Amino acid sequence: MAVTQLPATGVAQAQTKQAERVARARHRRETIVQTSIAAFIALIFFLPIVYWFLVSVKPLPYTMTWPPVILSEPIFDWYEVVVLGMDPNIGAKTGIVFNGAAGDYYVIPSLVNSILIGVLSTIIAIAIATPAAYALSRFHFKRRSSLIAWILSTRMMPPVVAMFPLFWLYTQADQRVFSSIFGRGTSVLYDSLLGVLLVHVVINLPLSTLLLKSFFDDIPTDLDEAAMVDGCTRWQAFSKVVWHYALPGMAAAAILAFITSWNEFLLTLTVTRTQFRTVPVFGSTFDVSAAGTEWGALAAVSTTAMVPVFIFVLIVQRNLVRGLTMGAIKG
Repeated sequence: MAVTQLPATGVAQAQTKQAERVARARHRRETIVQTSIAAFIALIFFLPIVYWFLVSVKPLPYTMTWPPVILSEPIFDWYEVVVLGMDPNIGAKTGIVFNGAAGDYYVIPSLVNSILIGVLSTIIAIAIATPAAYALSRFHFKRRSSLIAWILSTRMMPPVVAMFPLFWLYTQADQRVFSSIFGRGTSVLYDSLLGVLLVHVVINLPLSTLLLKSFFDDIPTDLDEAAMVDGCTRWQAFSKVVWHYALPGMAAAAILAFITSWNEFLLTLTVTRTQFRTVPVFGSTFDVSAAGTEWGALAAVSTTAMVPVFIFVLIVQRNLVRGLTMGAIKG
């Protein structure tokens, strides 16, 4: 009996090994295909950044030629102008005589403004959005769905719709309210830190609130009830227990808010003139006329502006991935 079973067992083991080899080969092919697709998509996004960086280290005659000159003798004159604030008329290497003075191309003050506005607006937006999202998640009051739909609708509104009302509101408030309090000609909102900060907080609030609400929805209400059984009020249950479980979501919302603030251009341009410009607004002032577009300086400013965001995302990317996938895992 045992003699007749041995061949059958051997055949079964051989079939199992063959199936495992086929499965490993299929998994290897799928991995290669997925990696190739991911690399291609990453290349699409990464190639413009690499090209723009190469433009920032080329002399002007090679910046916008056709066919493009990918590699040339690298120069850092553009960075010396925009980062170190040196005399821009160094045309011997860059091949262009700038149309402005040294201070017109110095990006560091605008970079500091962008960092200041990004950090402050993110902190304020998360501080307001966290309890608001908790309330929307836990309290089922009348018109709750309408309120959520209204918050969502504010993200659908094109920023250009708010340009002129915002400009009118700021200038009227300065002329009719703050000038009478602080003196004629005082500008509290227009072209100031406070005015730009308010705009960025308003932009970040809807997205942060809706994102955090989805995280609070995934946190069991049993935690609230257990805390209140132990003697906590509703606020104490939130402030001492529940918000700790939403920390990954708060980190993800903070990162998205900071990046949104960093890239915001149109409304910031509307409420600023010369005193408080962020990097996108500062970059828009560069000469793009037919007399000679300052491509190298513009590329150097853009590349420099990417560095703080890149470092920030590199530091917090673990929290970003964890936060963005938290709801998906629990769902």
